[in-house]
This record gives sequence, C-alpha cells and structure tokens, in this order.
Amino acid sequence: MRSSVGLKRLGYRVAFRLLQLRWAVQRPVSVGVKCLITRGDRVLLVRHTYGARVWDLPGGTSKRGEDPLVTARREMEEELGLGDADWQLHGELRGTIYRRRDEIQVVHAELASPALRVDPVEIESAAWFPRDRLPLWVSPFVGPVLAGDLRVRGLGAGGGVGPPPTTLR
Repeated sequence: MRSSVGLKRLGYRVAFRLLQLRWAVQRPVSVGVKCLITRGDRVLLVRHTYGARVWDLPGGTSKRGEDPLVTARREMEEELGLGDADWQLHGELRGTIYRRRDEIQVVHAELASPALRVDPVEIESAAWFPRDRLPLWVSPFVGPVLAGDLRVRGLGAGGGVGPPPTTLR
C-alpha cells in the first residue's frame, strides 16, 4: 500500500509539471473552487503532494459547466471526505498563478467536527489553524479569502506562487 501511494504521488507531481508547461504556452483560464472550511475560529488548510507545497485552502477544478457547489462537494469528498458539508457560495477570486488565469469561486462550510478522511495521494498534510496564527508559508489565496477581500486581482507572480496580492479592484 505504501509504495502504491508513493507512485501515485509521483504521478501527481509529473502531471503537475506537464500542466505547468501547457500553462506557459497556452495561458488557459482555469475555473474552479477554493473551500473555506471553518470550525469556530479555526480554518482548515492543506498541503498538496504536488505544486509549491505551501499551506492552502483545499479546492479543485470545475468540470465544464459544473456548478461551484457541485465542484466543492465532489472535490472535498475525494480529498477530505467532506462532500456532505453544507456548502455556501462565499465570493470570487481572479488572478494569475503558474502563468494560468484562475477564476475561482470561494465556497464556505462550517463544520461541527474536526474529523477528516484525508486522501494521502493528493493531500500531504491537513491541519486546523486559528485564523490569527496561520503558518508562515501559505498560498496567495489564503489571505484574501480570510480577509473577505474576494474581488482581488493579481494573485502572485506569473511564474508561480508569489507574495500576497497588492492590486485590489
């Protein structure tokens, strides 16, 4: 089982690098969700097994024409076993990361229990953090979502995860 997880993680990393090449050439628009999952004053952050490996809000890419709430249920069931949470639309973010233009719907769920069923292939770590004591290395999405600034443009540098956004709309 352990070697199977390792091989699958390697597959995710290779696929992510190939996607980065595609994004550099085609500059596509990616439509997806980021999930703000809270429990009182705590927020759930994850570290993926691919990409920049910073703490981030969980989320995923929408299928063509898929409703953001459906995307959130599907992705959170796969990654964290939370598909049946009460998801609510929370806002929208737009920006460029990894030379890909992101159009992200932010959805929110307040959980009564901290219990998760973490997919070890896609998620390296998942942890609850007090909003005022976040880890040092977070993605550029975390700050604007927690601050409620969901009209932000210019999320990070074009080449990868960058500093917090500075251009507000």
